[in-house]
Amino acid sequence: QWQLVESGGGLVQPGGSLRLSCAASASTLDYYAIGWFRQAPGKEREGVSCFGSSGGSFTYADSVKGRFTITKDNDKRTVYLQMNSLKPEDSGIYFCAARGQLRRCVFSPEQYNYWGQGTQVTVSS
Repeated sequence: QWQLVESGGGLVQPGGSLRLSCAASASTLDYYAIGWFRQAPGKEREGVSCFGSSGGSFTYADSVKGRFTITKDNDKRTVYLQMNSLKPEDSGIYFCAARGQLRRCVFSPEQYNYWGQGTQVTVSS
């Protein structure tokens, strides 16, 4: 019954910004690791950013460091991904995923139990 719903995707010009949201149906985010993944046509799904259930530091893929920021609002049970200075290679379907009691987050999709349906991000001039 856990449900994740992504929103905020769209078409943006290179250098622009988008903020993605991932709303969870759970009563709390405290015991779950949450990750953002993306997938472009013909490519493998790759991790973008995540945080572990221990509430430790957030993790970013090298390709997005300095440009993307992951945050969470525990009261709203929503995780955000702020994406700045977007590049065409950032295009793809962005998914959020969750797993309970995963102390430190990982970028391995198979480790996550719950997935949203994804939101499309297209960076193009």
